[in-house]
Amino acid sequence: MPTSEKTYYSLRETEIETGVPASTLRYWEKQFEELSPRKDGHGNRYYTRADQETIKRIKYIRDELKITRIEAIRKELNGNGKHSDERQAALDILLRVKEELCEIRKLIK
Repeated sequence: MPTSEKTYYSLRETEIETGVPASTLRYWEKQFEELSPRKDGHGNRYYTRADQETIKRIKYIRDELKITRIEAIRKELNGNGKHSDERQAALDILLRVKEELCEIRKLIK
């Protein structure tokens, strides 16, 4: 049974999903070209799932790897940094497994 996933998420939804404050999201938009949410005519931001994953990756680099300089985060984000992506990849896999298990649980209830 396919799950219906939204295409775009509001700034507030993205803030909740990623745990990153709106002010930080707006700042990161200016700093990282990989992060470019769609804006409507009123300037409201709408993020894709890929945008949210990029945000989580930036947050991981900043908080877990303790890399705080924007240029260093950019390097790490592009795979040119000194740290391994293995831990983040494992976390991503576990997150997907968790989501799938939640879906299975819903189906058997």
